[in-house]
Amino acid sequence: MNVKIYSATDFPTYLPKLNLLYDDLFAGGKGFRAKLVQSVAESLSLPDSTINLLCQTIEFIHNSSLLHDDLVDRSSLRRGKTAAWLKYTPESAVLAGDYLLARVMVNLSNYGNVDLIRLTSQAISDLLEGEWLQDTLMKRTDVTTAELDKVHDLKTASLFKWCLRAPFVAKNETSEKIHATLTELGLTLGYLLQRSDDLLDFDIRNGEGKATMGDLHSGYMNSFCAWTLENLPEQKRQEAYKAKDLQSFKSTVGEQHFTSRLKDFDSKNDALIKKYEALLNSLEGQVPKELITTLSALPQPIYWRQ
Repeated sequence: MNVKIYSATDFPTYLPKLNLLYDDLFAGGKGFRAKLVQSVAESLSLPDSTINLLCQTIEFIHNSSLLHDDLVDRSSLRRGKTAAWLKYTPESAVLAGDYLLARVMVNLSNYGNVDLIRLTSQAISDLLEGEWLQDTLMKRTDVTTAELDKVHDLKTASLFKWCLRAPFVAKNETSEKIHATLTELGLTLGYLLQRSDDLLDFDIRNGEGKATMGDLHSGYMNSFCAWTLENLPEQKRQEAYKAKDLQSFKSTVGEQHFTSRLKDFDSKNDALIKKYEALLNSLEGQVPKELITTLSALPQPIYWRQ
């Protein structure tokens, strides 16, 4: 089925500026999270109306976070276009993001599944808590990978956990074992995606041609940066933190050290992929076989950008 994520009819026609902003925001997105939700929901044979609701919910939450993130980070572009806060004013971006979250709650309330509302509210709360936690790590040169894992759990992985669990909640699946395993699978996918994105900032497997060193220039040490600088002398960490470009960063830490840490970082995440596979296999006989097949294909391309 073709899932409807966004339509101008979803929002009041007497708010043309809001609709123009959403036209820009929703155009060009990959809709990866909605596709994941759709795959899970269809394997459970949920009604089309429920699948549409779930897909729209995750895309509304995700795009709300993008509106807020771009403003907080002062990012000038989103999906190759001028970010909403620059094009429509910061106030408009904030209000548009808030309105998406409000529509999520209205739509889910009308659906009437209290457990689904509870799950969604927790995901939104985690997402915002992650934003606050990330803010505490700005301008710090002693950030640890453990601290970043907590941020990634709350920010990135919270939505992946929702994607995997929400269709089961809508199906009224109550097995604690199934939900605990789905939570771990979502956490792993969140880690892999965020760590892969962090590598792009150092021009590693950057097939999308994204600008590099953006995180460090904004004062944020991402997961690969923290991993690379771990255990280096403080003076060298400070120098690398202040690097103006990628070559300067590599020269400061040493090309050999940079390459070695990348190899170890990849090995660490390969081990995480193997753990994911074992977790997924533990669900055999408890969830539809086609779902296991679908989920088994995700980790490699998410991390390795294949």
